[in-house]
Amino acid sequence: MAMAIALVVIVVASVLFHFLSPWWATPLASNWKQMDDTLTITLVITGIFFIVINLFLGYMVWRFRHDAPRQDGQRGHRADYHPENRKLEIWLTVGTALGVMALLAPGLFVYADYVRPPRDAMVMEVVGQQWQWAFRFPGKSGQLGTSDPRFVSGANPLGLNPDDPRGQDNIVINGPEVHVPLHRPIKVLLRSKDVLHDFYVPPFRARMNMVPGMVTSFWFTPTQAGRFEILCAQLCGVGHYNMRGMVVVEDQAAYDAWLAKQPTFAMTLAKAAAPPAPAGAAGGAAAGADAVLVEKGHALAQSKGCAGCHSVDGNAGVGPTWKGLFGKTETFSDGSSAPVDDAFLKEEITDPQARLVKGFGPVMPKIPLTDDELSALMAYIRAQGSGEGAGIAPAAAPAGAPAPAGTTSQAAPAASGTYTTSNAAVVPASASPKAATK
Repeated sequence: MAMAIALVVIVVASVLFHFLSPWWATPLASNWKQMDDTLTITLVITGIFFIVINLFLGYMVWRFRHDAPRQDGQRGHRADYHPENRKLEIWLTVGTALGVMALLAPGLFVYADYVRPPRDAMVMEVVGQQWQWAFRFPGKSGQLGTSDPRFVSGANPLGLNPDDPRGQDNIVINGPEVHVPLHRPIKVLLRSKDVLHDFYVPPFRARMNMVPGMVTSFWFTPTQAGRFEILCAQLCGVGHYNMRGMVVVEDQAAYDAWLAKQPTFAMTLAKAAAPPAPAGAAGGAAAGADAVLVEKGHALAQSKGCAGCHSVDGNAGVGPTWKGLFGKTETFSDGSSAPVDDAFLKEEITDPQARLVKGFGPVMPKIPLTDDELSALMAYIRAQGSGEGAGIAPAAAPAGAPAPAGTTSQAAPAASGTYTTSNAAVVPASASPKAATK
């Protein structure tokens, strides 16, 4: 009797929790209402089965309990043995098949539309890397250039082919925030540089796996203006929870103004390759060289994945924040401490497992860096400000280190399982982000 009552209570509590729960789907902000409809169908079908099966089981437990009264007035009942029941088996087989079809069919139809974008959809590429996002749009030509891991460097974190003329006007967004126009269909191309990721924006009801070695895609049309958070929906490592970004949906005019301020691939290559601006005084020349070094360090922090763990705004992440780091004293897990100078940074970057900063785990991998890349990365960390003990002077660059340049580095080998996009994605001219919406 107690088991039968427990089953009934579980059913009633589950139904009440479903309808009274404060955790509901976020408001819809795209054209994919079919996603909500499919989820509703799934919940209704599984809910009916859950209620019927558990109530039936509770009734059976009560009706055929061991001390149930019999027609002859005695108590207790011995079960009859029926090894087969063809009629029951047929009903169960047919019913299960129909239930599975009812669950799968709507989703198959919706998915077929989900991966078949309209002809006039604009194109946006999303690139995932532990633990950050980057984006790319075609330029006026309406084409995306080719990409390959061998081209990845500090100046070219997305691995675009510098010899492909179709990619020179591509607009590159090396940051977690991207803007898109309102009420315009967008075809999203996705690729991963390292491990399995999943691009997910809950209000858009849009998500897709990003598989190393291939390009996946889907499309959506944003229907609500605002800021919507990007999440990674695959467990991609210790910094998974911190792999976030932002999609800003705005009107076409605001989007065009934002897009016009973003650099093209050709501009980023030219900026990385440009020598420091000449200056009359030695101090001015040094300042120019430092600025180039810091800029290269910033690019390296993005391309090597450092920005996924180390913030520059003071917020703690998977690793210590770089804001105000240089010059302060860090305490290690064994109780010892050391000032953060160039020697400290070099040791922590080249051998991150040797000493662990207190409060952080042994999660940072060894990252291959050349001497000039190491100098640039340390210069970028120094540029984020100094903490206590700011009188520490930065060390000189390693002797014989080549001058900072935006050329492809030999220290960016393709990690196992990285992507390769061998063909350009050619799209109609209307797919260019700047094409006017009719």
